[in-house]
Amino acid sequence: MTGLRLDGRVAAVTGAGRGIGRAYALLLGQLGAKVVVNDLGGSTLGTGGDAGPADEVVKQIEAAGGAAVANYADVSVTDGGKSVIDTAVERFGTIDIVVNNAGNMVWASLPEATIETIDAHWAVHVRGSFNTLHAAWPYFLEKNYGRAILTTSVGMFGLMDNIGYAIAKASMIGMAKSLTVGRKDANVNVNCIAPNAMTRISGRTEEEQERAAQAAESVPAMDPVNVAPMVAYLAHESCQVSGEVYLAGGGRFARLFVGVTEGYLQPGLTGATIDDVAANWAAINDESGYYVPSDLMDWAGRYMSHLRG
Repeated sequence: MTGLRLDGRVAAVTGAGRGIGRAYALLLGQLGAKVVVNDLGGSTLGTGGDAGPADEVVKQIEAAGGAAVANYADVSVTDGGKSVIDTAVERFGTIDIVVNNAGNMVWASLPEATIETIDAHWAVHVRGSFNTLHAAWPYFLEKNYGRAILTTSVGMFGLMDNIGYAIAKASMIGMAKSLTVGRKDANVNVNCIAPNAMTRISGRTEEEQERAAQAAESVPAMDPVNVAPMVAYLAHESCQVSGEVYLAGGGRFARLFVGVTEGYLQPGLTGATIDDVAANWAAINDESGYYVPSDLMDWAGRYMSHLRG
């Protein structure tokens, strides 16, 4: 058994009835955390509802000697996100960890995609994550402690017919960065996880979803359980990073970051033309000597350092 434990901590995991969220909830429970298992029990489109998945995960945690409670709220609505945190506080007295995993997938790209395609993803991924953190934040600040994990995805790099999903997942990075700056010196960390595993959301049709959900049996490395250790560590008090993005699954763990090249500096600083940009395109794209800004002010300080003095 690992030396790192979560005894005494209270965690809420959204979308925890199946797949990756289920793996998170089970591991957090195994490590001693009391777990709120939130799951609407809907389809991959985010429609419908079923209490069964959340109840089953609660039973598994309790059968293993842990403590858990189910919550069936729709986190895309304000009261739903609040109810997840209210459940934690009412049942276990506090909230320490929030794992925003609930998600949906509506396959489409331009020209077929509509604003409704974007709204469908925004409601669950973005608004759902915001709603739970909005409710948890006062508790985090009051006791100067909290750990939050947002779910991003390498899907933001682009995949055929996933424009709404990519937009929503890329926004998680901005949310984590902004909340990290906003927390000031509070011991509240917000990071992103980009999972690499086979789950039903990977499929477009019900048949494909069923195959994806069963894929871990034939390819054990793609089982969601292989993502959970990274989330558990990000949820632990010893993890001191915030505003970062980590990948996990398939047997590999890595950090993902946004870097900035040194670029091309115009002599005299003004008067550049389109031809100057074209002539220095290689320097603008040269990745040697890139830097990773920690926040907007860090970027500004580096990007405009030549204007000092």
